[in-house]
Amino acid sequence: MNPEAKLAELGLTLPNPPAAAGSYVPTVRTGNLLYCAGTIAVFNGTQTHVGQVGKERTLEEGKKAAEICALNTLANIKAAVGSLDRVTRIVFVSGYVNAIDGFADSPAVINGASDLLVKIFGEAGKHARAAVAVNGLPRGTTVEIQVVAEVS
Repeated sequence: MNPEAKLAELGLTLPNPPAAAGSYVPTVRTGNLLYCAGTIAVFNGTQTHVGQVGKERTLEEGKKAAEICALNTLANIKAAVGSLDRVTRIVFVSGYVNAIDGFADSPAVINGASDLLVKIFGEAGKHARAAVAVNGLPRGTTVEIQVVAEVS
């Protein structure tokens, strides 16, 4: 099953590719690697999750925010290469969780993105990863992720 059909099966749709919010581009391709700029919890221009996990947001809400970030990243990948069928591997995910001091469950939050990528791409969605708690993210978003994908 192709990745876009898998998204539909999961009841998910890709948002419009988010535009860069500064002096950068959403993706850069070098060879067969596509470096994706960080995406935040925004869906079609509407911010979905603001605030810190452990204060305004629960762990489960953080996981949902991470999933939305992954959908934004997939929209940028599709815009860059034309089809998610061209993704041969998700190589690396960096996840940042806006959280209270001492928050130790950032890996569980970023699983929202990682689990979705595995559901969509199967074995090719399994990736190396970093999951870091921070005290602030752009626009007060709850989560931001960055992805490196191998594409054909």
